[in-house]
Amino acid sequence: DLVYWGKDNLTHRPVMVHRAILGSLERFLGALIENYTGAFPLWLAPVQVKILPIADRHFDYGRKVENELKEAGFRVEVDERSESVNKKIRDAQKQKIPYMLVVGDREAEGNKVAVRHRKKGDLGSVDISEFLENIKEENLKKLKDS
Repeated sequence: DLVYWGKDNLTHRPVMVHRAILGSLERFLGALIENYTGAFPLWLAPVQVKILPIADRHFDYGRKVENELKEAGFRVEVDERSESVNKKIRDAQKQKIPYMLVVGDREAEGNKVAVRHRKKGDLGSVDISEFLENIKEENLKKLKDS
């Protein structure tokens, strides 16, 4: 029963338009994060693949792999900290990165990557092109399902 007096000295019922674009976006993102408990699927993860060089001498190969994945449209980072591989893996697990690629001498020589999945663990060593095909297929599967 809210009314106000208008310029015409009559009472009018106000109309209130409520628009909260950012508020509703924040609620949506909060619900999304809660639903996935921060462990986003590959297609939604801010960082889809983290490359973990074993030693400093593997940084160049790590960047080469990063460039190939970025050219294919994936969101990738190289962890170039001077930490142990186990610490890098632990940190990537805490960040809930879907895929971790460990690269060392054997991988650089064979143009391969040692793949670790956030949930499935160590998946073994595969060729970069094979890994790329697998994650492309995983992304396409999501698009087909929706």
